[in-house]
Amino acid sequence: MNWDRERATKAFREEAHELLSDLEEALLELERAPDDKELVGRVFRAMHTLKGTGAMFGFDEIAAAVHEAEAVFDRVRSGQLHITKDIVDLSLSLRDRILAVLDETREGEQHSLAELKSAGSAFAGFIEEAVQTRSDDEPGEVLIEQAATYRIRFRPPRDILLTGTDPIALLDELRALGRCTVTARTGDIPALNEIEPELCYTHWDIVLSTSRPERDIYDVFMFVEHDSDLDIEPVHVGGELDSDEAHAEIAALLSLSEDVTTVELCDSLIDRGFLSRDVSCPTVHGPDASVKGLGACDVSSIRVPSEKLDRLVDLVGEMVTVQARLSQAAGSGGDADIPSIAEEVERLTEELRDSTMSLRMVPIGATFRRFGRLVRDLAAELGKEVELVTEGEETELDKKLIEKISDPLVHIVRNAISHGIESPAERIAAGKPGAGTVRLSAAHTGAYMSIRIADDGAGLDSRAIKRTAVEKGLAAPDADISEKDLFSYVFLPGFSTAAGVSSVSGRGVGLDVVKMQVEALKGTVEVESSAGKGTCLTLRLPLTLAIIDGLLVKLGDERFVMPLSTVEECVEIVGHDNEKDAGRRLLNLRGQIVPYVRLREQFSMSGAPPAIEQAVVVNDERGRVGIVVDSVVGELQTVIKPLGRFYRDIQGVSGATILGDGKVALILDVPKLIQSAISGEQRSLVLDRPVNGGMSNS
Repeated sequence: MNWDRERATKAFREEAHELLSDLEEALLELERAPDDKELVGRVFRAMHTLKGTGAMFGFDEIAAAVHEAEAVFDRVRSGQLHITKDIVDLSLSLRDRILAVLDETREGEQHSLAELKSAGSAFAGFIEEAVQTRSDDEPGEVLIEQAATYRIRFRPPRDILLTGTDPIALLDELRALGRCTVTARTGDIPALNEIEPELCYTHWDIVLSTSRPERDIYDVFMFVEHDSDLDIEPVHVGGELDSDEAHAEIAALLSLSEDVTTVELCDSLIDRGFLSRDVSCPTVHGPDASVKGLGACDVSSIRVPSEKLDRLVDLVGEMVTVQARLSQAAGSGGDADIPSIAEEVERLTEELRDSTMSLRMVPIGATFRRFGRLVRDLAAELGKEVELVTEGEETELDKKLIEKISDPLVHIVRNAISHGIESPAERIAAGKPGAGTVRLSAAHTGAYMSIRIADDGAGLDSRAIKRTAVEKGLAAPDADISEKDLFSYVFLPGFSTAAGVSSVSGRGVGLDVVKMQVEALKGTVEVESSAGKGTCLTLRLPLTLAIIDGLLVKLGDERFVMPLSTVEECVEIVGHDNEKDAGRRLLNLRGQIVPYVRLREQFSMSGAPPAIEQAVVVNDERGRVGIVVDSVVGELQTVIKPLGRFYRDIQGVSGATILGDGKVALILDVPKLIQSAISGEQRSLVLDRPVNGGMSNS
């Protein structure tokens, strides 16, 4: 067997990370609903899968530690133990130790393995407690309540040992479920000189009497079910069967021949008086539909390395560029068939682009759910009670963006808990519930996603912010600062109103990093706050950073691209309109007064503008703003290329693209462009004043 261990180990690490993430989420939910049997089963199955795959790929220490935890949750399933905070805490700690082993470097591996072993051993105390409780409640020998007897035929694949699976360990797991008799079938073992030591020639006939559900039996064979010849048939379900004698009778019949059918076993039990004739033998083969469907359904998804997906996106981007060249060549005349071919290629390219980009779009819910552990642990550390509420988990965002937005979200959530949410005593004194709420929500707004992080805490302290701003020389003591401008100080590097330094606050590192990282993703961040009611930060991000729909505009001989998602309309400006403005830079659009910015002036371009210019009206966070250009060329699909390191700090430009004729066009960062104009010569613009007073926000 050609088994690539390195590739298999990598696959295990990827699967283990997913299992550990699901395990953490299930444990946090179970802590809130300790009597939920489905959640208990979810935790047990995650642990069972982790144990089985760990043993299969040689992570014996992980398998051994998880086995100890699995035994505890096995007793929880059977009602011998109840979920407590201690069990959840220890399970989460074990999850962290496993993650440390998977991510540890070779130098620190032994230390992590020692901690993992210690975490696994700690579960033994709960097992002893369960045994003691059972002994106190049921004096004398503990007897298994026999509710069903099964005949199991297990023929594993010959190469089962090469995959790291020990069939004897599977049989031992069956024995742990109840009374179990195993008969080994050795008829396929070849002569000694023909035996290959690494192959398995034995198969087994098993009789199992247990009160456990049939699903538990299938869980034992979870990792070998699809490759093995496996039959699990109930001989009797109910309580009428005298299990001890009947179990021995079935085992004796099977020891004579493996060809005995389940129907013949039932008939024999009836003839010997172990089973009434009016009780029909079960004819069910396999588990319930939800379990059996696992092996019968078609595979609906596959795992693809992100590198391959990124390469596909790059190739589609190149195809978009080539398609633009083809369309341009088709418009220059020549063969009459070329334009129709170019249109068909454009249609197919657009569909391929949309399909490819959708592959990189993933729901943000998985990212939101990871914060459950952060909220739980940080709240406990600070002595607070905090509940995490998530909304819009199905909202999709480019995988690359989700990876990069995780750290900013961590900063914001930590700030919400440490600075925003008050202690239970303070909240009750203020007439609030003792437990605070942090709410994460996401929604699409055009070609952008809005992520809101809101808390119902004390809100930002305007006086403390102004006092700190004055102390740092950022504002004059008598300055009249609007609330919006005042709140913007919290995004400055080193700005903190905390009186002291702790593990979560006081160093002035946090929101400045958030703003920098969000802006690096071509996004914006806003803060709103109300004293005593809470604070809300809104992150606005583009859905993707790879390919966008753009509007191509010209300034002299230069061409620029504006993201089409920000554009509302285009209007003409003639020379006499400019004279009527008298330098006020205002447009009257159907009764709405809209300020505008001249792109020529922003980029200090020489030459006179044309007699008729175009104002591209965009919807900025401040309102509607016009950007005046020489002319508008039209719409196009734009492949975003990053700027070189010498051009990264240019204000108002977010990237570049290659046009159909091979020339380069800069992609405008509209919010930054407007902000630059306002902070420079355009500070007199007021975007929210009503029409009869001068301005209107549309």
